[in-house]
Amino acid sequence: MVSTDNLTRLLDDLVTRVDGADLAMVLSPDGLPLAASHQVDDELGDQVASVTAGLHALAVATGRQTETGTVRQIIVQMRRAYLFIATTRGGAILTVRFDGEVEVGDVAYEVALFAGQAHHHLPVYLEPAPPHPAAG
Repeated sequence: MVSTDNLTRLLDDLVTRVDGADLAMVLSPDGLPLAASHQVDDELGDQVASVTAGLHALAVATGRQTETGTVRQIIVQMRRAYLFIATTRGGAILTVRFDGEVEVGDVAYEVALFAGQAHHHLPVYLEPAPPHPAAG
């Protein structure tokens, strides 16, 4: 069961602890918001969830099409910010926005570390089984 209070506290801690972070959210694999840091109101949460789910879906499709494996992390660099998206071991999606002055390697490490530990507070999402080849 998801403990939203604990997850919100962990997201708030991530935003407070990591320089340059200004918001964080966790989504289910289908893009439904599970928890967000306190900086995220409902409208912003819906917008971030939509963008994150779309980018994640494109990355998953690219991985399948190119047979390069599952998505671990997506980094979007904008003029004044970065958006980091990472999957947790259980299949949830973490997204964190940082200002454009951060050291990308340090931030990527922090996001990966958080994503690696977040599964303790999230349900496990199973991937759909691959389609069976047509009998013929």
